[in-house]
Amino acid sequence: MLLSYLFASLLAFLIALYGVPIAMSAALRFGVVDKPDGRLKNQNEAVPYFGGLAVYIAVLIPLCLFYDFDIRILAILLAGTLVLLLGLIDDFGVLRPHAKFVGQLIAVIVLIKGDIVIKIHAFPYQVNLVLTVLWIVGMCNAMNIIDIMDGLAAGIALIASIFLFVVAIFNHHNLIAIYTITLTGSLAGFLRYNFRPARIYLGDAGSLFLGLTLGALAIIGDYTANNRLAFLDPLLIFGVAIFDTVYVMILRISKGKSPFLGSRDHFAVRLKTAGWPVAKIVSVSYVVAAILCATAMLNMFLTLQLSLILYGAVLLFFLIAAWRLTRINIG
Repeated sequence: MLLSYLFASLLAFLIALYGVPIAMSAALRFGVVDKPDGRLKNQNEAVPYFGGLAVYIAVLIPLCLFYDFDIRILAILLAGTLVLLLGLIDDFGVLRPHAKFVGQLIAVIVLIKGDIVIKIHAFPYQVNLVLTVLWIVGMCNAMNIIDIMDGLAAGIALIASIFLFVVAIFNHHNLIAIYTITLTGSLAGFLRYNFRPARIYLGDAGSLFLGLTLGALAIIGDYTANNRLAFLDPLLIFGVAIFDTVYVMILRISKGKSPFLGSRDHFAVRLKTAGWPVAKIVSVSYVVAAILCATAMLNMFLTLQLSLILYGAVLLFFLIAAWRLTRINIG
């Protein structure tokens, strides 16, 4: 199986390397670009979208050509295709927020029909369904919200995908392992063009696709063989994106603004305002994400008491980070 994993990842990587420039040309031709606005978008010139489309195709082709499917893989692909198309429409600037939300809910229904549901045995099935909806929709929007700086969202997604691959190997979920390692290769190829200065962005299509796909793959993973509290591990795996989402929404609400509108409250924007270069912000974010993923892996083997201490330590870290970030004046 090792050769299969390596081949899938390499093929996805090469397809992304070849496909991203084509996506760039297509986005520029149709004017689907991110233009500087002097607030959140401070790049020197307009940057094309459609990066998410290239990532999607680089994942889809290896899976379709060489690997068998089960109902869960098909459900993830179908739901991922749905949110990708929604994101593409949104990248053209013609989709209203409520329509995008309805589309995400439909995608969640597809996942549920494929038996991709959070399964916390202490909760009734109906509660698990509600948690599944909140988790998937939350992950879609978390990846969308954190996609504000060159290489940030794609790199965070790549690190999470590597960890989910390790979890799949640990659980002997070969098809999930193939999916995650293929996604890893695709993201690695895309990042070749997305590091600062980015020549292409994921766009809403890419961030929504990554959020749903990674969120669904995280649900399938089994973390509780040795520690029943480790079902919270996905919160650690995606801790950086979740932190930014919660932090931004709390600050917007506290200012009497809609939590669904753009603002400069993101941790990355605040660090840049404080004088951090973009490369440093992204690198530190990667390190934090990798540490959180390693912590999640360790947590799978801890006792209940140590697990509670670990969760408390992580929560304290983010509370201190939020307090320090809030002291930065962003004007």
